[in-house]
Amino acid sequence: MKAISSLCVFCLSLLVAVGAMAGNYQVFVSNEKSGDLTVISGTDYRVVTNIPVGKRPRGIRVSPDGQTVYVALSGTPIEPPPQLDAHGNPLLQKNSATDEEKAEADKNADGIGLVDVAQKKLLRKIAAGSDPENFTLNADGSRIYIANEDVGAATVLNATNGQAITFIPVSREPEGVGLSSDEKFFYVTCETAGDVYAIDAKSYKVLAHISVHPRPRSVAFLPDGSRAFIPSESVGELNVVDTASQSVVKVITLPKGSRPMTVKVSPNGKKIYATTGRAGTVVVLDAHTYELLNVIPVGKRPWGMTFSPDGKFLFTANGPSDDVSVVDLATEKEITRVKSPGSPWGVVAVPGAK
Repeated sequence: MKAISSLCVFCLSLLVAVGAMAGNYQVFVSNEKSGDLTVISGTDYRVVTNIPVGKRPRGIRVSPDGQTVYVALSGTPIEPPPQLDAHGNPLLQKNSATDEEKAEADKNADGIGLVDVAQKKLLRKIAAGSDPENFTLNADGSRIYIANEDVGAATVLNATNGQAITFIPVSREPEGVGLSSDEKFFYVTCETAGDVYAIDAKSYKVLAHISVHPRPRSVAFLPDGSRAFIPSESVGELNVVDTASQSVVKVITLPKGSRPMTVKVSPNGKKIYATTGRAGTVVVLDAHTYELLNVIPVGKRPWGMTFSPDGKFLFTANGPSDDVSVVDLATEKEITRVKSPGSPWGVVAVPGAK
């Protein structure tokens, strides 16, 4: 009887695991203009609900236990995308905002919102410095590393009590944040001049200052941590950084018209995926030879991107088209789009969410 009982328990566990692999997850999308999150079923791609969270939600992550979704909120007014020159390159201008324009920012709206996954509601907001745009969590969820766009700084929070541990001055318009695989350092990428700062995750001292072409938007690492990939939106490049020497070892030119935003490395470490913004595609590269493998058409100006928990699908947040593209990674083709009105910015998949 014990053997049969043990077998039944094993079978049940197997069925639960198979169910999780078959779409037992939900996708949470931050909508920058409408101030809410769209929740999408990973089984049939229908919209489950919308969760009001506050002003200008952008960066979004899920806690390691899958119970909480964190979202960056900001009361700083949205600025339009930069104008393009005759070659399609952004015309980068110095920050000319007047004091009166800056005063329009609602600093009370700034913070990191905590959303309960099960209840589908905002629990509270914690202080996270001025104008938090994007952030990342460490593996156990105890630390939050944040880019504070309008003050040129990074904030490190204790996620357990919501208290700030430190503030680190960087350069203008910090946006991307990425923690190394061994959690020894994190990168903060700054848009305006192409500054990338490597910061020690314990002492919070700057270890290196890496220069790339302007508008580096995000950071992704190989599973072994030996390489990091940082895009330069303004020139359509992907920078390969050797994390041991903290230096750029290769610059990859992406297909014409690419304005790379978010970069992700596949869970098996074999491929690199990058959303290309205005080009409306996702480019696929070999993670070791850097060969261009594919270009996948998706929605308009894809920004944020995430994988499904089983690694079979990829989701992109497409701001101007108010939708989310679902890409089958076996065929590397878009299979559907899900409406997410309000200018989708970020996207994260939450395992086991119902």
